[in-house]
Amino acid sequence: MALDLSAERPAPPDEATDGAWLECIACGDSYPPFADVRYTCDCGGLLEVQYASLPTFADFSGTGVWRYESALPLSSGVTTQEGATPLYEVPRLEEEVGVETLRIKHEGMNPTGSFKDRGMTVGVAVARELGVGRLACASTGNTSAALAAYGSRAGMETLVLLPAGKVAAGKVAQAALHGARILEVDGNFDACLDVVKELAERGEAYLLNSLNPFRLEGQKTIGLEIMEAFEADYGAFPDRIVLPVGNAGNTAALYKAFRELLQAGAIDREDVPKLTGVQAEGAAPMVEAIEAGADEVQRWETVETRATAIRIGNPVNAPKALPGIRETGGTAVAVSDEQITDAQRDLAREGVGVEPASAASLAGLRKLRGQGVVGDDERVACLTTGHLLKDPDAAAAAGADPEPVPADTDGVLSHLVGDR
Repeated sequence: MALDLSAERPAPPDEATDGAWLECIACGDSYPPFADVRYTCDCGGLLEVQYASLPTFADFSGTGVWRYESALPLSSGVTTQEGATPLYEVPRLEEEVGVETLRIKHEGMNPTGSFKDRGMTVGVAVARELGVGRLACASTGNTSAALAAYGSRAGMETLVLLPAGKVAAGKVAQAALHGARILEVDGNFDACLDVVKELAERGEAYLLNSLNPFRLEGQKTIGLEIMEAFEADYGAFPDRIVLPVGNAGNTAALYKAFRELLQAGAIDREDVPKLTGVQAEGAAPMVEAIEAGADEVQRWETVETRATAIRIGNPVNAPKALPGIRETGGTAVAVSDEQITDAQRDLAREGVGVEPASAASLAGLRKLRGQGVVGDDERVACLTTGHLLKDPDAAAAAGADPEPVPADTDGVLSHLVGDR
């Protein structure tokens, strides 16, 4: 199968342009990358960007997403200096969880505060290459903020569809300020995506959700950065990467990064980290499929969780992500909203401020460690996908309440002494 770790690199077809082409993961049909607007194969299968030659670590130079231009479909993008995000040490959490190494890859430190910037720097550049006019996405918030920022920087019209009343204020504010036209849909995220897909099919907009294969090319640089950083710090690659799962784009993107490194000879099969997905209990179709051994995900029509960024019932990248989890020896787990909030607080105590969905990775690691699925000798990276201020209401609810004091020093000191 094309998505097996052992699969050989495909030979360039006639449709390849400058060594790149689109290939269907279901039937293997290929298409030129920039001749026409295309999101899926004629058979309905998802597409991947393929390359005639693949780089090794020695081929990368510079910083940020475009350090990896030799692994991307274009040599430059519409950029706001995205990527190169911190890989934090968290010694107290490392000791508490009980693993050999725990690092937090904080994607909330990207320019618009989430990992989505990595996909947009590539995706919007491709849109410009294709000569399209209007950009569009469905969003739980972060995609809309990133698309609005990058679309604005490229001077392109941007349309975002959001589920009414279900998007955190910080994210709506970003999309509005960057000049996107915001449409609030009477439905959930999956209903928004249905509408955007139909708009794209009618030629009314260029879709930049993670169904778009070019967006995932930018997101795969998360995996490349983690691999390089672990090798530099420990002389070894991580054993496991734990990440939140909504539309499963990051799971698919990281798996593609590892397959390409393996095919390039940059790593061996035993170096490939176990991809471990975490969902909220109220929105866990991927976990359901993994636990059932199913080949596909069944859509959840009703989803609910305070982790709004992963409140998704029909992950479009499941056909890429399910093999990624299974082929790497990973797993998927669901956690409660309470476990997510506890993890958010504990990350904050280490100085790492994340939105609720981001904290799902730590909550999932804790649960799997308690079940004995994760060993005490493992080197683990947890991916946190969005900044704390993306959802200020959730942050305020998880934090401590202000304490009223008099407007004089003695009164303040008396209040503090009273706490002892």
